[in-house]
Amino acid sequence: MMTKKIVIIDGGPRKNFNTASMLQKFAEGAMSVGNEIEVKTIRLYELDYKGCMSCMACKIKGKASNICRFKDALTPILEEISQADGLVLGSPIYFGQITGLMQAFMERLAFPWLSYNDYSMTAPKKMSVVLLETMNGTPERNNSQGYGSMEHCITAALGQPERIIAYNTYQVKNYNNYELAGFSEEAKREYREEHWQQDLQNAFDAGKKMASL
Repeated sequence: MMTKKIVIIDGGPRKNFNTASMLQKFAEGAMSVGNEIEVKTIRLYELDYKGCMSCMACKIKGKASNICRFKDALTPILEEISQADGLVLGSPIYFGQITGLMQAFMERLAFPWLSYNDYSMTAPKKMSVVLLETMNGTPERNNSQGYGSMEHCITAALGQPERIIAYNTYQVKNYNNYELAGFSEEAKREYREEHWQQDLQNAFDAGKKMASL
């Protein structure tokens, strides 16, 4: 049986908190399917790179490419994604949007897909995609725009992504140490006790599903 490769992009700054924990469970779910599943997790906050540089190297006549040609720490990662069988993008939601580093990454990922001849979106390879978000907001009250217009690019180039959202997540481990009086730690704790394990299970199940496709 051929190896199936899944690339996970962690767009969050903290190595052991909400987004990272969800993505770890996704990886565990994928690897539970069998030894032929390869999962690679890449943390954007550990890389030195920029967003789209508008160099237009991906649009040069006769040399057009649907993989970014600007050389930096993202170059080998974008090449790897182009050959993957599944892609997972995970980010906390800040000010209603994905992190700046995730946005910069997605510029580099998606701009080469866009043709300015006919405005089609063509990725190097079709693959399953999961978009994961963690946020302080609740299902009833949040300002999240998620992946915004980048979700449209993903859908046009790769197909409809699956979305996983963990709401009302803990911001810190001890609220007494921070100026966070606008939040009730008790209410946060109650919500977490009721929902967090299911959020992790949802991520695990999504990983298992992607690896089984």
